[in-house]
Amino acid sequence: QVQLVESGGGSVQPGGSLRLSCAASAYTDAPNCMGWFRQAPGKGREGVARIYTTRGTPAYYADSVKGRFTISLDNARNTLYLQMNSLKPEDTAMYYCAASRTRCTWNPDHFPDWGRGTQVTVSS
Repeated sequence: QVQLVESGGGSVQPGGSLRLSCAASAYTDAPNCMGWFRQAPGKGREGVARIYTTRGTPAYYADSVKGRFTISLDNARNTLYLQMNSLKPEDTAMYYCAASRTRCTWNPDHFPDWGRGTQVTVSS
């Protein structure tokens, strides 16, 4: 099991930027895949971006965030990042960090380890 703690959320105006961080600790078996998911009120949890930890590439993005969001990994600090630029009101959601030691897909059920989330609100 991996302990994950997200930070960096907040409120921004449309067009603004935020960088989310996810600190991973207390694991015995290192995850091979980490990702960011989000959940807006009344909606299901959707994948935003994911990355293989052993290679760092490739990174995968949801169509809705391609060209605006960038996922990255600092293995020395055991920290996953999500740089979010050109934010839109529809990006408003709770953002979660997740880790998997097996499959690396968009299915949240394939990620056994989750953080508690950090809220991102985009509003004018």
